[in-house]
Amino acid sequence: MPVSGGRSWFLRGVRNGVSIMLGYLAVSFALGITARNVGLTWFEAGLASLLNNASAGEYAGFKVIGERSGLWEAALMTLIANARYLLMSCAFSQKLSEDTPLSHRLLLGFTVTDEIFGCSMAVDGYLDPMYTFGLFVIATTGWTGGTILGVLVGNILPHQLISALSVGLFGMFLAVIIPKARQNRTVLVLVILSMGLSWACSVLPGISSLSSGMRVILLTVVLSAGAALIRPVKEGSDEP
Repeated sequence: MPVSGGRSWFLRGVRNGVSIMLGYLAVSFALGITARNVGLTWFEAGLASLLNNASAGEYAGFKVIGERSGLWEAALMTLIANARYLLMSCAFSQKLSEDTPLSHRLLLGFTVTDEIFGCSMAVDGYLDPMYTFGLFVIATTGWTGGTILGVLVGNILPHQLISALSVGLFGMFLAVIIPKARQNRTVLVLVILSMGLSWACSVLPGISSLSSGMRVILLTVVLSAGAALIRPVKEGSDEP
């Protein structure tokens, strides 16, 4: 049977999600500065954060918008950057009881982020969706609010300071890849290859004429597919 007491689980999710909200507030502030730099208003950037709860995917989307690329390219870039959420959603479904309403399942798919997924999967037994909804409500408040604040403050602060704050988002990406690269040699090789090939594709004839967004899409697909073929993770393996 599913966990009972929807209201109490929702409040528990809100309480446990405060730390996630604070982290999202700091990261999305830098994301808001990026949105401001590509010409988005506070409303447009805030709406993007409200509907797309993913830092890497949203940042990639903002960069594509800044380059005035097509809508299909922005959609494809976001899809590839957020593809991991498909796997998380599949794992999520195994945590729910059979009588969980379809509406709750659809809403849970929308709420999935790395941190919300981790907290929800840590619950013993079946997951009450209200717990995840509580996590999402408080976390997305910080995410959306931080993005809006970044745009508004970015219109006030000096340009030199804005450029310095923009580096914060790259620091977040480094914090994501460095621990994984230290644990897994394959990830380390892929990170180095992606950096080298990204530079090479920006100067090589032909491919350099493509937009940076399209180059990132091609490199992501080629490198991830190559790694899956050459170094697949065996079922039941403890490899991270």
